[in-house]
Amino acid sequence: MGGVVIDFNLIGRRCERAVVTAYRELRETGNDDLSSFRACTTLYRVHHPEASVQEARRLVAEWIDHHVVRGDNGPTDGCDCD
Repeated sequence: MGGVVIDFNLIGRRCERAVVTAYRELRETGNDDLSSFRACTTLYRVHHPEASVQEARRLVAEWIDHHVVRGDNGPTDGCDCD
């Protein structure tokens, strides 16, 4: 996860911020990637129960890649909520 410090509070969408923060914290406390990803997919679906599992997985993977793996602070595609 590198030494880059990212302020996840700058992420505009609440669901995206919640997912990225949860993933980061789960990984920092020793959870493996897959269980962290699954937990975050569930978290997304709590925010968006109308979303299919496939849609949730796609967005969560996109957000984790964008914010955690690449450390990008720019906006992402995703849901239309605030």
